[in-house]
Amino acid sequence: MPSSTDLSEIELASLLCSRLCHDLLSPIGAMNNGLELLADETDPEMRARCIELLSDSARASASKLKFFRLAFGAAGGFGDKVDVNEPRQLIEGLVADKPRIELQWHVPTAMLAKPAVKVLLNLALIGLDGLVRGGQLIIAAEEQGGTCEIAVNATGPKVVIDEALAATLQGMIGSGPLSPRTAPAYMIERITRANGGTIQLAATPESLIIGATLSV
Repeated sequence: MPSSTDLSEIELASLLCSRLCHDLLSPIGAMNNGLELLADETDPEMRARCIELLSDSARASASKLKFFRLAFGAAGGFGDKVDVNEPRQLIEGLVADKPRIELQWHVPTAMLAKPAVKVLLNLALIGLDGLVRGGQLIIAAEEQGGTCEIAVNATGPKVVIDEALAATLQGMIGSGPLSPRTAPAYMIERITRANGGTIQLAATPESLIIGATLSV
């Protein structure tokens, strides 16, 4: 695997695709299992349960695809700004499958620049992944005077973040190899730095706070 110092755009895209495939494997695998059960099942109650499983898995797959399309890809229309309702709905779609997590949204700004939206979505995903036992995911952002400030706060009984991921977020990966897990952090650190900004992180066993400031 290439190090951060010689990573090409193609290699970064490959790592992001690997992350996307990893996250979609579970719901799509569940859909495949549901179809196999449905083909052999004759009991009406069990067939209804299989259809429910298929519906839940299809919804989860669609939510993740829509999220990654904007977080990693070029979605969001042709303008420089994105309506904040779009990233909010995408994050709500991911949280909907995690009943032990409460989402709090504090973004008074109506529109955000595309780079800021990508940073916000990826930081929200990191916070969401860190809430292994549930808790609160608090997202705040405001764009004013050419500067956007983003803050993601994940609080719960147990909050985790991989050391390599945290280091990558802060631009301290050095010569270590990237992976599908750390590639999104590398991408948004580059986006933030390219827009004259920085990312700060503070972590305890019960809280993870990630802040980003960038010029837009």
